[in-house]
Amino acid sequence: MDGMDERIFYITTPIYYVNDVPHIGHAYTTIACDAMSRYKRMKGCDVRFLTGTDEHGQKVQAAAEKRGVAPQDLVDRIHLNFKELWRVLNVSNDDFIRTTEPRHVRVVQDMFKRLMDQGDIYKGEYEGKYCVPCEAYVPESSMGPGGTCPDCGRPLTVMKEESYFFRGSRYVPQLIEHYEKHLKGVMPRIRYNEIMSFLKGEVRDQSVSRTTLKWGIPVPGDEKHVIYVWFDALINYASAIGYLDDRSTFDRYWPHVRHVVGKDIIRFHCVIWPLMLLALGLPLPVSIVAHGWWTVDGEKMSKSRGNVVDPCRVVEEYGLDPFRYFLLREIPFGHDGDFSEAALVGRINSDLANDLGNLLNRTLKMIQDYREGTVPAESLREMPEARDLQCQAQAALEGTDEAMEDFSFDEALKRIWSFIGRANKFIDETMPWRLAKEGSGDALDSVLLNLYEALRLSALMVAPFMPETAQRIWGQLGLEGDPLKCLYDDFRWGAAAGTRVGRAEVLFPRIDVREWKKAHGEKAVTAKEDKAMAEERRDEISIDDFRRVEMRVAQVVKAEEIPKSRKLYKLEVDLGYERRTVCSGIKAFFTPEELVGKRVILVTNLKPAKLCGIDSNGMILAASVKVGGESEALTLVAPEGDIPLGSLVS
Repeated sequence: MDGMDERIFYITTPIYYVNDVPHIGHAYTTIACDAMSRYKRMKGCDVRFLTGTDEHGQKVQAAAEKRGVAPQDLVDRIHLNFKELWRVLNVSNDDFIRTTEPRHVRVVQDMFKRLMDQGDIYKGEYEGKYCVPCEAYVPESSMGPGGTCPDCGRPLTVMKEESYFFRGSRYVPQLIEHYEKHLKGVMPRIRYNEIMSFLKGEVRDQSVSRTTLKWGIPVPGDEKHVIYVWFDALINYASAIGYLDDRSTFDRYWPHVRHVVGKDIIRFHCVIWPLMLLALGLPLPVSIVAHGWWTVDGEKMSKSRGNVVDPCRVVEEYGLDPFRYFLLREIPFGHDGDFSEAALVGRINSDLANDLGNLLNRTLKMIQDYREGTVPAESLREMPEARDLQCQAQAALEGTDEAMEDFSFDEALKRIWSFIGRANKFIDETMPWRLAKEGSGDALDSVLLNLYEALRLSALMVAPFMPETAQRIWGQLGLEGDPLKCLYDDFRWGAAAGTRVGRAEVLFPRIDVREWKKAHGEKAVTAKEDKAMAEERRDEISIDDFRRVEMRVAQVVKAEEIPKSRKLYKLEVDLGYERRTVCSGIKAFFTPEELVGKRVILVTNLKPAKLCGIDSNGMILAASVKVGGESEALTLVAPEGDIPLGSLVS
């Protein structure tokens, strides 16, 4: 890892099992990798983005027999479902690997033979509980309730067969040492801890062949055995970049690989695969990033419930970029999330139509009305608001880069939308309509140029996540080319002066929620019913309710008394990526001098309120303590240690 060239970036999705119907889970992983790939290209990196399909194994063989077709004919047909979905989702993968391709089969057999020759694969006999749907033996210590599969919950079958084993246990100490030195080798932290705990327990040699099925890659020299589907599948990451056929390409990209997978398959990727690589003498992945699962309206997604989300249907109804935005913005990457069409509608109306769409329409209209459609040159008029907007632009770029390094897509989008919100506030602060009426030409020029540049930068920043939207904004701004082909480092504030803007068009039409509810059979709740339900829910909240509260580390940078109030202070707090004004009822317990410099926990997604004529945007957490029966003491809730400002509290 040391001395690694950060300009080369190889990213992979898991290869998807062809017997599955493509659903939101597949879409989520692939869109995340796509956004990261596009982002890294705009950072000037040499990017390689791989996805594909896993086409061997017992389930495919059984499905082919049931349909009366050859397994190869079956996978030749149904792998196209995934290729079509990636086209619909505008995925920019560089390669698509299939495990039935000759380039893959050759590498699997070559690696298997190498491990046999060096004594890391040996023949023995295996007996254990086997999960047919997951195609995995399950040790007793890992079984679910009632001796079931811990991943899918189905009953296990006792199987006994001759098998080849991979002697991975001999490399476990080496892998533990690696992960102790590379704390981002497994992400997020909760998965790292899970893997380290597993490695420090009992890691047994792995069975890597089967005799009970024929649909797979034969073991070299012993064709009675078929190579275990998981051993076969993991090797795709190496076979796709020329491990045997194009060693220069392999050597260029392999040391820089990041795997993105679902949390259900992390042991294969974070234990078995690295052990195989250590045995083969190959560098380990830079990171293996595991995301959570999606539920649907609070329920587990399953065919039997009939609630499997079809990405193509959602895209057709709501649009591609809103769907991409929702998946990446709604939950922290690595956590479980709930897919709700009502929540998607809320994001479209609030974040996309109100925040981004209105900023574009208002700005273009003012440039048309006040400057005949031409972006004015930079004015010599100094405006503190403009300087602050430009500082916020730099903070957004830096914050986005910091978040993307940790695969925190939701954090990156929050930073971007914080800047978009600042640009909207800039309009309200400077009131360009008043400047035009007063004939303040220099000031108006400065406002319009800064708004235009804020939009130009916003288009660049949203491009990896919503590529079609970025292109539409680009065109309306009167710019040529593709924003995705631009580099962030080339952006210069003020460089677009003199540009003729295009015609303003609605980016995201607002969805009439009342009509949407009617169309989707959702009951409109009356105020009286809402109050009654709130009373019922008052004593209990679900984990989903709690997750809706966004809390972040902040620092008080200014504290002022509010003359009209006996309880409130007006505080300015720094979140690292933006500053906010918050009114807090702590006047009786602290002096302004005691507050300045304190780190606090701020609820950041609380609905803004006007208190004593001041807009308060957030709430500081504090704990009150009874002292002597009646009087109260107050303690501010604060993080321990030097936690970075803006860090999410969960």
